[in-house]
Amino acid sequence: MTEIAVTETQNPNPNIESSQSAVTWPAIFAGAVAATGVTLALLPLGSALGFASFSIWTLNARDAAEFTFGAAIWLVVMQWLSSFIGGYLAGRLRVKWAGIHADEVFFRDTAHGLLSWCLATLAVAVLIGGLAAGAGDTAAEVASDVSTTVVEKVRQAGVGFSTALAISLFVGAFIASVAGAIGGRLRDAL
Repeated sequence: MTEIAVTETQNPNPNIESSQSAVTWPAIFAGAVAATGVTLALLPLGSALGFASFSIWTLNARDAAEFTFGAAIWLVVMQWLSSFIGGYLAGRLRVKWAGIHADEVFFRDTAHGLLSWCLATLAVAVLIGGLAAGAGDTAAEVASDVSTTVVEKVRQAGVGFSTALAISLFVGAFIASVAGAIGGRLRDAL
């Protein structure tokens, strides 16, 4: 078995800055586009599988709570999968950095994954915000015909949903960062 010795080269003048950016924006944008695409592909799949759908004609407190729980689980799964794919691609598609300490490469890879996640999350938020703005009138009409008990249950479920979504976003950011490091490490292994 052949062993490979890894040596670190010392820069004779560590105060000299590189003229190259440590950020590979095309890789970050590619990861963000992929993560957004995966999110938009998985969103209707959740409705088709029944995780994020309900009938407004038979809406009661139990249906609202079940909808919120199912939708929250689906959004978590969807967000984590798309975060991993976007982060991995951002790490894998970046340029190879030569003569840089392994810790710095790891940091840059995780930063690429995180930035990819940030862009994808922003894009999805803008898309969903636009859709939600258009659905506001319909929701107001439906809410006027629903009992106060159902409205209160939906409000309570919404608080739980928001909490789960916030936690999921933080975990998604972590997943994207780790995936960036994995993609970068595999990129450098080639």
